[in-house]
Amino acid sequence: MRSTTTRGETADDADGLTVGRTARLVGVSVRTLHHWDEIGLVRPSTRSWAGYRLYDTDDVARIHQVLVYRETGMSLAEIARVLDSPDVDPRAHLARQRELLTDCIAHLTRMLRAVDTMMEETMNETDLTAARRASIFGTDWGEQWREEAEERWGGTDEWAQSEARKAAMTQEDWARVAQESLQLITALVDAKREGVKPGSRRANELAEQHRASIDQWFDTTHSKQVLIARGYVADPRFTEFYDGHEAGLTAWLKEVIDANAAAHGVDPANACWE
Repeated sequence: MRSTTTRGETADDADGLTVGRTARLVGVSVRTLHHWDEIGLVRPSTRSWAGYRLYDTDDVARIHQVLVYRETGMSLAEIARVLDSPDVDPRAHLARQRELLTDCIAHLTRMLRAVDTMMEETMNETDLTAARRASIFGTDWGEQWREEAEERWGGTDEWAQSEARKAAMTQEDWARVAQESLQLITALVDAKREGVKPGSRRANELAEQHRASIDQWFDTTHSKQVLIARGYVADPRFTEFYDGHEAGLTAWLKEVIDANAAAHGVDPANACWE
């Protein structure tokens, strides 16, 4: 354990953080940290007097590096190779993270600002505490969503198809996906604001664009799309995402998808996963 504290560091920071406190600090689940420990991606460096494994400031810094790379779509195995490369120093990691995040325009805008801040403080040789890093990066990570999706769909053909397609993607592919996602959201918001009616030609075209955005990950029929849209209005997290761009967008999008599916011979009320 460390015997001294650095500027702005508390005694608890110096002694180390338990897995539960670390999880709350950075915004991931305890299960995620246990998994990363098991695969050797991020392991707590110290122990308490009672034998509990503790994360120190450097461990929290590595967790944030992992989270930033995960937000760009990199696999855990690829992240481990990058972080453990002897030829890359911490400042180079931040520079690479910023370059990747710049390409992920929509979801990663806040993360880009965080990396900018980290780069500035690193260049100024600021000794960042775990709490300071957490205040910069926040807790809005997608890791728990990934865990939930894998628990629910991990054994399906669609999951296997999606994982295979993602594994074959380049960084340019991920940048393209981010740009197309932003363009689709913008088009949906504009259409709703302009009063586009479900079932109209423009609405149907948007429904097909939405289906294509899912179809790039796994084969998506109109029937599957209906069920996915049904989940949008049932899950408050999806509703928050879409309605965060435009009030009522979630329900409107579901109506658009249902109407387009009906035009392709699917009864939305009795849609099946096929």
